[in-house]
Amino acid sequence: MGHREIYTVLHELLVSHFQKPFRMLELGCGDASFTAQALVDTNIAAYQGIDLSEVALEIAEENLAAIAIETILLKGDLSNFTNELPQNKPQQFDIIMTSFALHHLDLAQKDSVINNISNCLNPDGIFILIDVVRQENEEREAYIRRYLNDVEQRWSMITPQEYSMVENHISASDFPETQQTLRQLAAKHNFSRVECLYGDRLDTTQLLCFYR
Repeated sequence: MGHREIYTVLHELLVSHFQKPFRMLELGCGDASFTAQALVDTNIAAYQGIDLSEVALEIAEENLAAIAIETILLKGDLSNFTNELPQNKPQQFDIIMTSFALHHLDLAQKDSVINNISNCLNPDGIFILIDVVRQENEEREAYIRRYLNDVEQRWSMITPQEYSMVENHISASDFPETQQTLRQLAAKHNFSRVECLYGDRLDTTQLLCFYR
């Protein structure tokens, strides 16, 4: 997936785009290890992270401690939390980000989440989506086959049992959209433009910026 490359691009975006202090919300933050590295030497003023795993949030607290900023970490579900966000209007963010989480939702849920995110961004805010995507005109089944073929060819240390776990997981839980569908959702929910800042070799992972 090229995590280090992705978060290097993220760091460069944060440094170049935000010359003033900014507030960031990360949905599905996990242990925030890569995010914490991307935030070093930026103008981050406040960070809020949401995740279902208490263990991951405890590690995230440690990873973010070195940045010495206002930090709030909450246990919660991405969909439920974003449904509640618009009710808390004073809590506006300059950046809302989610990585490798949105593709677990169906299209209607993605539509709702992106709508709620749009409503909780400041006028010049950015929604940053790091996630897997399908190629244009590629059906979900074809995407899964293409992804698993790459796993077989490139994950040289994977055992048959581990491969089976990966196969079962993405077959049951991965519902990636095409970039075009994501652009349509962006336009529907008042984002002015979408920019792709990163795409991996396999054309399965992208970093997309939705600008208000």
